[in-house]
Amino acid sequence: MNIHPILQNRRSFLSTAGIGIGSTALSTMLGNSAMAASPAWSANLPSAASIPAKAKRVIFLCMAGGPSHLETLDDKPKLREMHGKPMPKSYTEGQPIAQLQGKALKCLGPQHAFEKYGKSGQSICNQFPQVGSIADDICIIRSMNTRQINHDPAHTYMNTGTQISGRPSMGSWILYGLGADTNDLPGFVVLTSVGGGQNQPIASRQWHSGFLPSKYQGVHFHSKGDPVLYLGNPAGVSTEDQKSLIDSVNKLNGIRNGTLADPEIDTKISQYEMAFRMQASVPDLMDVSKEPKHVLDLYGAKPGDGSFASNCLLARRLAERGCRFIQLYHRGWDHHGGVKGAISGVAKRVDKASAALVKDLKQRGMLEDTLVVWGGEFGRTPMAQGNGRDHHIKGFSIWMAGGGVKGGISYGNTDELGYNAVEDVVHVRDFHATLLHLLGIDAQRFTFKFQGLDFRLTGVEEEAHVIRKILA
Repeated sequence: MNIHPILQNRRSFLSTAGIGIGSTALSTMLGNSAMAASPAWSANLPSAASIPAKAKRVIFLCMAGGPSHLETLDDKPKLREMHGKPMPKSYTEGQPIAQLQGKALKCLGPQHAFEKYGKSGQSICNQFPQVGSIADDICIIRSMNTRQINHDPAHTYMNTGTQISGRPSMGSWILYGLGADTNDLPGFVVLTSVGGGQNQPIASRQWHSGFLPSKYQGVHFHSKGDPVLYLGNPAGVSTEDQKSLIDSVNKLNGIRNGTLADPEIDTKISQYEMAFRMQASVPDLMDVSKEPKHVLDLYGAKPGDGSFASNCLLARRLAERGCRFIQLYHRGWDHHGGVKGAISGVAKRVDKASAALVKDLKQRGMLEDTLVVWGGEFGRTPMAQGNGRDHHIKGFSIWMAGGGVKGGISYGNTDELGYNAVEDVVHVRDFHATLLHLLGIDAQRFTFKFQGLDFRLTGVEEEAHVIRKILA
């Protein structure tokens, strides 16, 4: 039957709306996480995959809350000398400041000592000796720069390249471009943990697919209890009954899709199928009790405790099973007060496991093609906020390992007080361009047309540069 284009568009709209209602119902039954699951989708890089890929997957260890670079990765002896003295106005006048705006600004020296680690002699805070033990495997970038000074928009900026809500996250972009190597698990998984500081909330839009097809959305796995809510069958419903129901619904969706050719119908079909397969794959994935004792000890993980350590171990297991982008949020870095003790506390929660992940991947031969990123949405001020530090966007630090990045090096610098990134400045868009480059994607050519515009992860307002000096 031929359908007039206008009528077809109308029917597509009504169909999509109906599916939206149905997906809401399914989301209630299976949880939003299950709805976001995607099988091993084929790549969507007809013209952008022109670069030899060094990395196959990314594990992003997001230290949510804004870790102080001055107590982690960026030693500033001059700031230590200036402790308690007025912060020079030449640094701060006319600059964006969060909660310290209009207040007397005094220098707060680094609250912990730094030491040299590894053959490379990387300077790292002594509260992170295990990260120090992988100093020769990591590249420290000390010149990060971002645009948003409050947590939620800063996370949005780091994840999507813009503070505007509704844009695709980098995980969704990467899954859209490269697909996944798994049929039984989502290609983009998110895990969260807390402890060590004020636990700032993380909105689910941080792993949303935005205007990309919904099958590329990240899936939030709960680290305690049921990993995906409502994924199991209710009492009295067998696996065979569930499969029969899904097959029947998918047949109806297939008939509808044959008429309307709506890509969202394909998404719904795949989501039902993925949710069904996850009923078997997810429990096996989350059961880390089968890991050897020496591996559990390496991470400091206890099965089922929901800790950052256990999530790092799960990240390795997800990487082994073909997940393309794995993002761990540890919500414990918002240190407006008591930064000295807070850094010690959060270090005990993340130091060992962060290093263990790199060591474990390396031992398994996976670090070469797995890019590990460690860092937050911004840094903290050199100025005191009582005995803590305020939000800071002009200069902060991250580290990267594996996936085509040189180990045992540092790149860029802040000024002598740790305020401004002044040498080899790396903007968030440059970080994104480098991430894509390591995955074999040309950031300038990797686009998605939406509302008449060719959108990019790196944006279209300013040019993004690959950080070539850190490439192996």
